[in-house]
Amino acid sequence: MAAQVEIVDNGEIIDTLSHHASGDYSSTILLREENHEYDVVKNCFLSGMSLHAAETTVVSVRKTSAQRITAKAKLAASNVFAEAMKRKNGGDANVRYGWYSGSKEEIERIVSYGFSSSEVEKFEKDDRSHGVGVHFLHHTCSKAAAVLGEADEEGIEHLLLCRLILGKPERIIAGSKQTYPSSSEYDCGVDDLENPRKYVIWSCNMNSYILPSHVVSFKSPTLRGLIRGGGGGLGRARSPCVSFPILMSILSKSLDRPRMNVILTTYVDFRKGKVRREQLIRKMREVVGDELLLDIIKNHRNSD
Repeated sequence: MAAQVEIVDNGEIIDTLSHHASGDYSSTILLREENHEYDVVKNCFLSGMSLHAAETTVVSVRKTSAQRITAKAKLAASNVFAEAMKRKNGGDANVRYGWYSGSKEEIERIVSYGFSSSEVEKFEKDDRSHGVGVHFLHHTCSKAAAVLGEADEEGIEHLLLCRLILGKPERIIAGSKQTYPSSSEYDCGVDDLENPRKYVIWSCNMNSYILPSHVVSFKSPTLRGLIRGGGGGLGRARSPCVSFPILMSILSKSLDRPRMNVILTTYVDFRKGKVRREQLIRKMREVVGDELLLDIIKNHRNSD
């Protein structure tokens, strides 16, 4: 029977997965557009893109395959951990879904082999991260996840939707360097207990409490048009709207010291060849935000 995913009235995705018993032994299975599961995941993604949804094209939706022996073992282990979490927390494992942003190669590696220290290292030097672990965005926040993504050589971006066992969360403040639960009472981190947008799964639990579910591949010109590592704006365009030195000067007048220090550190590493252009752009978009960057570009154009 084909896998099914449903969204209940409160907007949370509930897990009713029963994986497709096909002969496909690859890491993912392409879902057909007429498939109910395709519609649910696509609609979940587009509903979180807000005003950009109309200009966003979903290229494909793929689900992770459970046909390989290792994939079957991961699915079985995830179910065991969910049951254990239920017993620990009075019958509620607090299973949710969240988006993970990454390059095509990174997501392919995660789907095939699981999460590793390289995913955790992304947040070790980020003064705005809520702890050092694997970070996800609430399933309704696909736009925020898409902003952090990287386009591939064809201009297509990819987001990974994961099933998360959250258990009992604790609030982690921005800039925290916490790497483990503060006590055995807690199981994960969130940015806000009442209305969480960001989930943090600690590295010690990342391949126990995280199960990759679907890969959404898409094109969104309105998002890429501002600054995109694989295309326009300050990405690989031949005539960038604002040069990096000018942009640094403008940002220094607009950002607080902690955020500006993050940008400057990454920029210095870029000048030394330690980080790629795409990584610098991604960090700038993550720290500054698209709206402010767009205002800077527009104002610079108008002043020329």
